[in-house]
Amino acid sequence: MGHRNARTTVHGRRLIIERWQGGWPAARIAEQLGISRATVHKWINRFRAEGWAGLEDRPSRPHTSPTRTPPAVEEQILKLRASARRGPVFLAGQLGLVASTVGRVLRRHGVPALAAIDPITGEPVRRRHSGIRYERRNPGDLLHVDVKKLGRVPDGGGWRLHGRREAVRGRKIHGHGIGYDYLHVAIDDHTRLAYVEAHPDERDATCAGFLHRAVAWFRAHGVHVLRVLTDNAKVYRVGHSWRAVCVALGLRRRFTKPGCPWTNGKAERFNRTLLTEFAYARPWHSNTERLTALDSWVHDYNTRRAHSALGGRPPATRLAA
Repeated sequence: MGHRNARTTVHGRRLIIERWQGGWPAARIAEQLGISRATVHKWINRFRAEGWAGLEDRPSRPHTSPTRTPPAVEEQILKLRASARRGPVFLAGQLGLVASTVGRVLRRHGVPALAAIDPITGEPVRRRHSGIRYERRNPGDLLHVDVKKLGRVPDGGGWRLHGRREAVRGRKIHGHGIGYDYLHVAIDDHTRLAYVEAHPDERDATCAGFLHRAVAWFRAHGVHVLRVLTDNAKVYRVGHSWRAVCVALGLRRRFTKPGCPWTNGKAERFNRTLLTEFAYARPWHSNTERLTALDSWVHDYNTRRAHSALGGRPPATRLAA
């Protein structure tokens, strides 16, 4: 295969052979074409062995690659990527490989980036990319807060266990809706440490109580929160209890740009991880079962799960640093 540093093209190689057949010495051909005599002799020998076809471009890839990842391992990588829909850092940890090796295999097989697919279905999607990433310098400089509304699981399991019959779709049970859980989420901007509580609503008093406990939890882990970032929901803008807690704790309030939810991107990204790796990762037999497992999953997220933005380390490692 021709490359940008090649000194000859197919046309130039034909000129070498034509002049050699015309009786030109190799030294003169090399001088006229600005190449070395070794290059001239290489193409003459190639012509003698293969004819005119030997002058065509050919792949520069080596005939053998003894260090290439074995096909069986590549198949494992592709299968795990298709089922888990996670990045190279996670896949490498699961398979005992190096993340760069996993990334190379995915690129070789044309696997689309995670940003280009839907995390639930795996179908290609179009996403908005601002191209701007930021991270606060110290733990506690900014706390991202958000609420994720999550449909409850009916007793006996929902449609993921029994199919999409109306009685188990989570919309109506004996003529009444089963409602939602509201997962209140707080993420430290620097460490990505997460604190989550499940509540039956997102009213002012509930949000204020959550913030008070979240700040106390982060303080117990050595993180002193200075600012809190939320969206522009009414409870955060004008809620009396929310404002009172912020004043009492000395927190400076920040709000996302209207119509731009990605401003609170770390909380939004955590919500997506919460859905794909916890809420929708397996079928649940009851809502109580799912809520009981929530704290364990959050603890695993903080202390064991490889975080791509942290170089494959869990958030708790930044506390030690």
